[in-house]
Amino acid sequence: MRLRTTFKTVVTAATLGLTGLAGSAMAEPFDDGQSKDYYAALKGKKVGFVPLSMGFDLTEGWNAGLQNQADALGYEVMVRDPNWNTEAGAQAANGFIAEKPDVLILHPLDMQAYNRIVQKAMRAGINVIQINLKSVTNGDVYVGTDWYEMGVKQAEAVVNACGEGSGRNGKVAFVQGMLANPTATIAGQAVNDVFSAHPEIELVATQAADFDSSKAQAITSTILKQHPDLCGILGIWDGQDIGTAAAIREAGLEDQVFLVSSGGGNQAAACDNIENGNFDAYYSYDVPGQARDLNSALKILLQTDPEPGSAPFALYTPLKYITKENMTPSSCWTLEELKAHGG
Repeated sequence: MRLRTTFKTVVTAATLGLTGLAGSAMAEPFDDGQSKDYYAALKGKKVGFVPLSMGFDLTEGWNAGLQNQADALGYEVMVRDPNWNTEAGAQAANGFIAEKPDVLILHPLDMQAYNRIVQKAMRAGINVIQINLKSVTNGDVYVGTDWYEMGVKQAEAVVNACGEGSGRNGKVAFVQGMLANPTATIAGQAVNDVFSAHPEIELVATQAADFDSSKAQAITSTILKQHPDLCGILGIWDGQDIGTAAAIREAGLEDQVFLVSSGGGNQAAACDNIENGNFDAYYSYDVPGQARDLNSALKILLQTDPEPGSAPFALYTPLKYITKENMTPSSCWTLEELKAHGG
């Protein structure tokens, strides 16, 4: 009886010992020669994000992707919301610079307003990413739309609808966002370049609605009263262009006026408005794809830790053209999906 007890004790101890060894082995992750350094380079880092505002699909989508990756890899993304106020945005960015995060992400409303901030951050040793809108001064990375390409494509869509061979009169209008924004400064040049190559196009009005749908509605209503035979309108952002669409609908000109819009491709903002006829065509810069590129840029900077400004690069977003004819269930995205799976 004593031998049996002793043997059982030895076996139990040995089993526990093996279990302990197995547990120790499992606690040390496999290193393929890069993975250990990869996780170590990201863990514990800090990233500051100053959007132009939170609370709408673009910034909420990017932030969902950012937070998903940060949670998975053990670093922190801090967000400070200036709520469409350039001065408040500059204050938020300067506050981050004083705290010295590893990377600062900026989404500048005005091309000029953050020039010194970008330079100041890089002098302080902080790598800078600009997302979808950029200052005149480049940071380390630009992730987002090539606004000249966007302007060309939207203008070409209007030309196809209203220009030579369309059987229509060529009269079009351009309802811009903010004049100091790349969507007006850069895309506006592209629009003019395309229209100048098509003398059959008559640009009867160009006005800025400051990304405000109510202003866009009022501006468009006036344009349509002055030009009731208008053929097309080039919009610049779905959040503003819904006001343009409302004015077209109020005038009873849905079947006459071709409206092309653009934006991040959110289901409610893009595909729903194509389906219900508010937008005739739409160029999406695909926020989930931009979130993925933004996360990739972060991983590159946090691993390589380059001298700020020493090796700038860009990740321009491929544009998706969406119409009622080519739209599929995967053409657009929802914030709920992105929070659950994106980034």
